[in-house]
Amino acid sequence: MTETNNPKIAIVTGGSRGIGRSIVQTLADNGMRVYFNYSSPDDSDARQTQADVEKKGGFCQGFQVDILKQDDVQAFFKSVLKQTGAIHVLVNNAGITRDGLLPMMSEKQWDQVIDVNLRGAYLCTKAVLKPMIRQRWGRIIAISSIVGISGNAGQSNYAAAKAGLIGFTKSVAQEMASRQITANVVAPGFIQTQMTDDLNNTQQEQLLSRIPMKRMGTPEDISAVVRFLSSDDAGYITGQVIRVCGGLSM
Repeated sequence: MTETNNPKIAIVTGGSRGIGRSIVQTLADNGMRVYFNYSSPDDSDARQTQADVEKKGGFCQGFQVDILKQDDVQAFFKSVLKQTGAIHVLVNNAGITRDGLLPMMSEKQWDQVIDVNLRGAYLCTKAVLKPMIRQRWGRIIAISSIVGISGNAGQSNYAAAKAGLIGFTKSVAQEMASRQITANVVAPGFIQTQMTDDLNNTQQEQLLSRIPMKRMGTPEDISAVVRFLSSDDAGYITGQVIRVCGGLSM
């Protein structure tokens, strides 16, 4: 999508760093006006994302929004609609981890991960469907994980949330297909982000030994797929799970 006279409007949740920041940058580079949320009171990452996009001539704007609060989500989406008149793309990217083996996992660890990764996607998707239905065009893209397909020891909460996100998005795809609204899932493998930077050398070597391509993915590997799924060229693709994992899940 390179048309700048009538650019498409995208919302990306969790867009201030990591994979989310790359998605914001890539969609803005592709001519979209991108709005994103962040949750931290510290807005330095959000300001850096905006500065990086503007440096390349694109547009993005960040908002501190708690995507677990329905009123806040609706206000955010209404604000974007008031500014732009449309929302064409939603990327449900926001997510957290609170790892631990199940016998030691607290209810708080379970609830936090399920809420941010799954409830947040529910609230944002529900908020965007009415404008997409009115315009009879839309792209909904969920960032899940191969953990949601295969499971992972120490991440039962995260795996459950990401598996739920797959089922949720496939259901939305079935409900919305006749309205020319697609819904798809991107399932990253191990991606080089701030989270994986915290792993020690031994842990990183163990991960790489499991990946046929012998490297971790980059945020740009994910955002490139999101860019395609957001485009007119992906209009006949819906309800699919695209694994971007270097062959890990073969």
